[in-house]
Amino acid sequence: MLVRKLHLSAFLLLNFCLHIHSGVSLNPDGLSLLSLKSAVEGSAAFSDWNEDDATPCHWTGISCANISGSDDPRVVGISAGGKNLRGYIPSELGSLIYLRRLNLHGNNFYGSIPDQLFNASSLHSIFLYGNNLSGSLPPSLCSLPRLQNLDLSNNSLSGPLPKFLRNCRQLQRLILAGNKFSGEISEGIFPELANLEQLDLSANEFNGSIPDDMGELKSLSGTLNLSYNHFTGKIPKSLGDLPLTVSFDLRNNDLSGEVPQTGSFANQGPTAFLNNPDLCGFPLQRSCKNNTDAAPGIQGGSLDNEGVSERKGLKPGLIILISVADALGVAFIGLIIVYIYWKRKDSHGCSCTGKGKLGGNEKAGLCAFPCINGFPSNDSEVDSEKGGGGASGGMSGGEGDLVAVDKGFNFELDELLRASAYVLGKSGLGIVYKVVLGNGVPVAVRRLGEGGNKVKLRAYYWAPDEKLLISDFISNGSLASALRGKTNQPSSSLSWSTRLKIAKGTARGLAYLHECSPRKFVHGDIKPSNILLDHEFQPYISDFGLNRLITITGNNPSSSGGFIGGALPYLKPPQSEKINNYRAPEARVPSGRPTQKWDVYSFGVVLLELLTGKSPELSSPTSSTSTEILDLVRWVRKGFDEESPLSDMVDPVLLQEVHAKKEVLAVFHIALSCTEGDPEIRPRMKTVLENLEKVGT
Repeated sequence: MLVRKLHLSAFLLLNFCLHIHSGVSLNPDGLSLLSLKSAVEGSAAFSDWNEDDATPCHWTGISCANISGSDDPRVVGISAGGKNLRGYIPSELGSLIYLRRLNLHGNNFYGSIPDQLFNASSLHSIFLYGNNLSGSLPPSLCSLPRLQNLDLSNNSLSGPLPKFLRNCRQLQRLILAGNKFSGEISEGIFPELANLEQLDLSANEFNGSIPDDMGELKSLSGTLNLSYNHFTGKIPKSLGDLPLTVSFDLRNNDLSGEVPQTGSFANQGPTAFLNNPDLCGFPLQRSCKNNTDAAPGIQGGSLDNEGVSERKGLKPGLIILISVADALGVAFIGLIIVYIYWKRKDSHGCSCTGKGKLGGNEKAGLCAFPCINGFPSNDSEVDSEKGGGGASGGMSGGEGDLVAVDKGFNFELDELLRASAYVLGKSGLGIVYKVVLGNGVPVAVRRLGEGGNKVKLRAYYWAPDEKLLISDFISNGSLASALRGKTNQPSSSLSWSTRLKIAKGTARGLAYLHECSPRKFVHGDIKPSNILLDHEFQPYISDFGLNRLITITGNNPSSSGGFIGGALPYLKPPQSEKINNYRAPEARVPSGRPTQKWDVYSFGVVLLELLTGKSPELSSPTSSTSTEILDLVRWVRKGFDEESPLSDMVDPVLLQEVHAKKEVLAVFHIALSCTEGDPEIRPRMKTVLENLEKVGT
């Protein structure tokens, strides 16, 4: 350490002499920055950091701003992240009194964080994650009055979590994951951090119990991540007092006892508590064996004990007889209920054979729901008066049935075949036609075997050579066309309120699919082209479940795969299909089993497209004004890491709506939580919907 300081002093002295000789005067901020160049082994990344310049404001990675009371612009930002730099952090950076953002992440800086660095009293964001820094947190860290963002994750920092962190009262993000911090966490730190929104202490060596007062972090959002430590004891019930939108990640600890059931705990899934062998209770599949809770009769007085003795005195034969009688009684009642149900069903005349005309008076012609087999039998008899009507109108080679899913939707097959129709569009899953029925009602018809969109299914036709789906016609096209227009250019017609309405409606539909459907389904292909809009810009999710139907038709040989929500086989895309950048990283791995977190990620990318107006589907941008960002998630994250102005990322159309800035920023944070790389960290759609509903209210 002494040698490197002597080397630095000699460098600065020589630099000073050179400036006297040449008559060029680099301002004090520039001289301080040269200490960073000197501290790095090899200076290729700082090739334009020239001591002969008068100001460093045009140097790579340096941001300046005009400061009142100063004649020249002053350095307010250093951004040298991800440049594979190797060296140490010089203490001279602390003399940059107007420095606000320090970003050196993703390099190989080693040694300790110099205490003098925090003399730069204007610092509000420090990003040093992904280096090899060691030692403990400097005591003067919280002397920074404006410190809001501190990310020191993935280093080799050690020691206990210092109590002086309670003095960082403006702190909003504290990320210390992936270090070597250890010991118990003291009480009294977290009640003082009233503004803390993100806390990540995962992958350290903390032990002892989780502090009770951690439940006082009222501003917390996203995920409280304490995973991969050595926490012991019971989970504090006070964590249930955290905001309902907070997700817990307590995996891989040594916690024990029953999972509390109050407040925020009600919104947690089992993955939040995995690999804690001694934890039990809902939502885990491990019941709690509490031997201290005896039956009231046993804990009562002598009269209760006498009652227990009498019950124990029953003979085994009598107990068996009572049990058999109870079972027979329940079975008899069940048979009666089933008999009544089937009698009522038969009386309504619902038949899956499809006999009779749809919409006519014959009871056998209309089913409120598809058959229990999923489809009507092709062996059913068809009335002779049809004369093979299922094959008329160009459909030949077999007889089929038109079955209504919606009871109030009545028309005949012939009417459908005679109606005027034109092509709405064609995709990898087929052709969609707009058909106007005789009563003026427009419907969308999809030929299965060629593809399909499903919004609200009204009826279907199923025959060996023709499969049709009849659904509501959604009049305003897809979100993709609304955002990009027909010429793949951004559309100026979507205001912020409209985009927020689309985001909330899509989240509501997806949350229903995940949480309210009996099989906990996965959509598997959320993207703007599968979000349809009506004339009021109300969104409708399409294309759910059609891959199963395509598989049944036998027209797609690539339809093997996992299962959607344990119910429908998932259709793998053909090998020639272009990469879908809306899909989660784990969804791009062959033979991956779909999960609901796939949908959460895809929805997050859709949110980012609504916010930025940029599409992740096409080629990489050729200029800063391009509307095509191949890795949209990484681009936005980089912007937030480097604290780029919001105007650099948001759709220029939205910049005109000044009142929406806070709402836009809130939705950005929701989108970033949805697009976390680790699927376990992503929130459930239920939580996403709750967060979105709060925006703009």
